[in-house]
Amino acid sequence: VDDALAGARDIIAEMVSEHSGSRAELRDLFMEQGLISSTVEKGKEEEGKKYQDYFDWKEPVKTAPSHRILAMRRGEKEGILSLVIAPPEDKALSILSRLFVKGKGLASKQVELAVEDGYRRLLSRSMETETRVAMKEKADSDAIQVFVENLRQLLLSPPLGAKRVLGIDPGFRTGCKVVCLDPQGKLLHHDTIYPHMNEKNDREAERKLLQLCQKFDIEAVAVGNGTAGRETEAFVRKIPFTKPVQIILVNESGASIYSASEVAREEFPDLDLTVRGSVSIGRRLMDPLSELVKIDPKSIGVGQYQHDVDQNQLRQALDDCVIRCVNAVGVDANRASAQLLTYVSGLGPVLARNIVQYRDQNGPFPNRKQLLKVPRLGPKAFEQCAGFLRVNDGDTSLDRSAVHPESYHIVDRMASDLKCSIEDLMKDPSLRGKIVMENYVDDKTGLPTLRDILDELAKPGRDPRKEFQEFSFAPGIETMADLVPGMTLPGIVTNITAFGAFVDVGVHQDGLVHISELSDSFVKDPAAVVKVQQQVEVRVLDVDIERKRISLSMKKNPGTAATGPKREKTGDKKQSDRNLRGKGPHQDKVAKPEKTPFNNPFAKLKL
Repeated sequence: VDDALAGARDIIAEMVSEHSGSRAELRDLFMEQGLISSTVEKGKEEEGKKYQDYFDWKEPVKTAPSHRILAMRRGEKEGILSLVIAPPEDKALSILSRLFVKGKGLASKQVELAVEDGYRRLLSRSMETETRVAMKEKADSDAIQVFVENLRQLLLSPPLGAKRVLGIDPGFRTGCKVVCLDPQGKLLHHDTIYPHMNEKNDREAERKLLQLCQKFDIEAVAVGNGTAGRETEAFVRKIPFTKPVQIILVNESGASIYSASEVAREEFPDLDLTVRGSVSIGRRLMDPLSELVKIDPKSIGVGQYQHDVDQNQLRQALDDCVIRCVNAVGVDANRASAQLLTYVSGLGPVLARNIVQYRDQNGPFPNRKQLLKVPRLGPKAFEQCAGFLRVNDGDTSLDRSAVHPESYHIVDRMASDLKCSIEDLMKDPSLRGKIVMENYVDDKTGLPTLRDILDELAKPGRDPRKEFQEFSFAPGIETMADLVPGMTLPGIVTNITAFGAFVDVGVHQDGLVHISELSDSFVKDPAAVVKVQQQVEVRVLDVDIERKRISLSMKKNPGTAATGPKREKTGDKKQSDRNLRGKGPHQDKVAKPEKTPFNNPFAKLKL
């Protein structure tokens, strides 16, 4: 009898676990009232010190932010943490009892035992897996969105422009690699100087830099912000140049990746990696977008737990972001690299290389139509890409604008109707004000397109990026040991995450402005307050040299407490966010089945 009852309970437990109604209600319960519990694995306390804030952590599934979900999952993957996701058991059993236990007799008691067994042994684990998947999808989506927005802001950073630049990749023992670039970024000369060693070497380095600046008529010096960056910047600022020279510290994240890449080897096959890095630093100052497209976006350092999210989704999202940025800015067909041209809509790696080869063999393109002579670039590809390519020194002024060649005849008609030239139409706002757009609407061209054309005529070829602003860190603040709580410093935002912003204050270690310290008022989204590469003023709150952590604040009134929506607090959220740098698909609700004998799996069950 006992064996028979046990077998029957096993059958019922399986039925409870597979029933669509029970799964639907428990799925909602796990998402709405589930709790993530994180504990440290026995004996892993020392090894997993960086996860110590998650050693005894509980947080509702519903409100857990993406960065903490990904952090705990990483800790579990590394064998440091143990995660359990479950709602209150009594509520789960109450739902199942309501669905399946229909009486109070001996048979009902057996069903009740089977329901409890089915939940604890089967259904709870299945629902935990589903919840983990849903949480991961949402966390991935949020983290990818943060990465994409940061990358967009970085790619659209203000360029210095076409100037003669001297790029320096700093170093102590191995010296500083120096390159001289022309306004188009072409390498003219490279050398090595050895400051930071002794007075004699300093004088020799100063003499050589003065000589190079004079010989190549240098207008700006780009210094990488890596090892010895601040020291090299301070050294260069002391040099008595014969004419004004801008000295700018450049974020060199990813420069070493570029140096060892196939792209760099093709471009500079005979140069050392460090020289290639110096070229990248100099070009990054002149035009961040053109140089950063050569580097894998994941290596630039503006993401949040990018190695923990779905890599295919991340790659697709980042590629789409780069394409949008490149097309928004436009590309000079006579100067762009093959890597930059690859991201122009309608082109790809093959057509991009063909454009560069044709340009090298036949000289600069005189106009956009000349692109049709590039091998394999047919009418369809031309139709897609022409509006994003510029010919700044071409035959017609429209070639340097975003007006598509297929719309040139419309501009010709406008100029003809006003009895003026196209150049006059572009220069004179009063002439453009006389244009009646409705007169030029036809089957192929509507009012939105005509408005875009007039807007572009008003600012042909104008770069949508902001004007470049020179920036310098506080003098004398070069290492974490120089920082003192309470001091106010200038800084540059290097990365934005869901829990705050990281700011470079010039000490080779970014500090964290937690979301609660970004403003005197409540902040829901850090991206609404700061942008990547934004120049800010921060106040030092705390410095932990041993753990390499700097806490910063952007509050104007230090005593103010940011107010906002109240949230359930199950741990020290602010502290946990400092430890690790790093809306998903909607889960449709399954309709609850009506309680009728026809869909009740136990209506005809007899024990």
